[in-house]
Amino acid sequence: MKNITRLIILFLFISPVIAETGHAIGQQLFEKNCSACHGANGQGGVGIPLSLPSFIDSVSDNYLRKSIRYGRPGRVMPSFNNLSDNEILKIVQYMRSWTGKPGKTFSNKAIKGNAKAGKKLFNQYCIACHSKGGTGGVGTGVTFSRPRGATIIAPSLNNPGFLSSAEDHFIKETLMNGRPGTPMMSYKAHGLSEEDINNIVKYVRSFEGGPYPYKEYDTKSAIIKVDSPYNFEETLANVKNSIIGKNFKLIRTQALNQGLVEKGKENNNQVIVYFCNFNFLNKALAIDPRVGMFLPCRVTIVQEKGKVSIMATNPLNIARFFNNKELNEACEEMHDIYTELLEEASL
Repeated sequence: MKNITRLIILFLFISPVIAETGHAIGQQLFEKNCSACHGANGQGGVGIPLSLPSFIDSVSDNYLRKSIRYGRPGRVMPSFNNLSDNEILKIVQYMRSWTGKPGKTFSNKAIKGNAKAGKKLFNQYCIACHSKGGTGGVGTGVTFSRPRGATIIAPSLNNPGFLSSAEDHFIKETLMNGRPGTPMMSYKAHGLSEEDINNIVKYVRSFEGGPYPYKEYDTKSAIIKVDSPYNFEETLANVKNSIIGKNFKLIRTQALNQGLVEKGKENNNQVIVYFCNFNFLNKALAIDPRVGMFLPCRVTIVQEKGKVSIMATNPLNIARFFNNKELNEACEEMHDIYTELLEEASL
């Protein structure tokens, strides 16, 4: 009996320690994997504000777990396949600590409704934010890439990650109650009947299994490179002429090792040519400000052992890190521009 009592006392003593350790692990995992977009305390940023009570208290643990696991293909949020199920659980448990309330539970039973009638209602009430076909708002959530009046970017409802995570009854409850603190209003309070809302849910569910035009790049080439048959000076002149011919503005030419060696000792046979088309720049930044990591455009010309090479960063290789189908199109355009420039300069 004494041994049992000791075990009970020991358990009561160590339980809070275990709980605190689990909370700390969840917080560390969240800060490492989620805070860059959703904020250190889930207050939002590029990603939606997760700690908003009207969100966190209205979703199920299952929805959060699946959202982390599957991500949102083509919508900035990647899938976290690197995390174990236990690590994802720890993140969810940490998120629950923001309000101290348990997650909601929803039936997995499909809601009956009329998708055709739901489409009509969706086009009337939902496309202003979620766009035609539920493709979601444009941009990443960063201020520059979203309308000034929008606090967040509306999620993509036709996204396979969302549809795999959200139960019909979760979607219905969101439509019924809205999301206080966001542009998402209560459509029940707005005058829609429960039948109307069921029809919208049915239409949203009809996106599942449909075409979702997002292509993940698996290119291993970090650079685009061609060898030039011309000497260094001729190649440099050809590159500049090609840039101007494509309506890009030359910005500057600098030695590749400028700033890395003593001034006056730069290698002038290894240079970077910077150039830009400001219309393209603004368009790309409006899609995803992270594209600024490889803008303005630049081409590197290197002469080594009498051989001249022209190189540029491969935008398709960079695109795979962004998880943004809109930005993929800009990266494809940049890839084509670089390829044409290098080919023209080396013909």
